[in-house]
Amino acid sequence: MSTVHAGTSEMDIFGRILQSERSSWDADGARAILALGFDRADEDRMKALLARANAGVLTPDEAAEIDNYERVGHMLSLMKSKARLALGKGQSDAK
Repeated sequence: MSTVHAGTSEMDIFGRILQSERSSWDADGARAILALGFDRADEDRMKALLARANAGVLTPDEAAEIDNYERVGHMLSLMKSKARLALGKGQSDAK
């Protein structure tokens, strides 16, 4: 008999952790999460990688780097969504 598993990607697992009732945040913690974001150097690097991807000259290492940025961005989005819920808000306060 085969067992059906929930998604096992990093994002699937992290999403389940954040959705857990055990992961409630107080207002200060939620505001701290909403203040998080990529720094200027990372934003510049992501733009450079995007330009290389659009030009079709991305190396395999650069493609892996883009994947890393994408996963972290998704995790940050999940955390910010949970923080907004903790604050009782429906819209983003921070980028």
